[in-house]
Amino acid sequence: MTREAGGARVRRPPAERRAEILRIAMETFAERGYQSASLAQIADRVGLTQAGVLHYFSSKAGLLTGVLDLRDSTDIEELGSERPRGLAFLRHLVETTRRNAEREGIVRLYTVLAAESVTAEHPAQGWFRDRYQGLLALVAEALDDARSSGEVAADVDSGTTSRVIVATMDGLQLQWLLEPGSVDMAEATEVAIVRLIGRDLPPGASR
Repeated sequence: MTREAGGARVRRPPAERRAEILRIAMETFAERGYQSASLAQIADRVGLTQAGVLHYFSSKAGLLTGVLDLRDSTDIEELGSERPRGLAFLRHLVETTRRNAEREGIVRLYTVLAAESVTAEHPAQGWFRDRYQGLLALVAEALDDARSSGEVAADVDSGTTSRVIVATMDGLQLQWLLEPGSVDMAEATEVAIVRLIGRDLPPGASR
């Protein structure tokens, strides 16, 4: 509930309250990690009891799933209805890192939870495993397409190269979070990809 100017308390629409809980949970998980954050802390920041939060999300793990799904939906929306192919997809990765530099909270959330997910029985472990497998498959497919069309050399190993590209992006995010302004993630990602595939990428919308 919230207060109007006259002091009366009004009930907020469920969808609005649910969105607020997800936003606060996302900020709290990004700041403290899943293990250290508590439902009590999240509930207090939202202005609800723990039971109030559990009315919208069945458990702390369920709240985490909601946060991860929200983050994932953002990436899907950015990708659009048609996924770019070949080198255009690699350019998309560079542009994604450029946009990430404008959304520190989401980058911090992903980095913190990804690191935590390697611990035993972490509720997000399966989500991150599936996400990495899916992303690696997309990058490898883009490299295969580029190789088939003659855009990159036939000896480019799509499996190994895709892993190096994803690892580079993750590593740059960590450096950027630890020392803001120390690295241009988009520029560094593009340099790494160009060195790996031996040719320039097509220009992006920002150029």
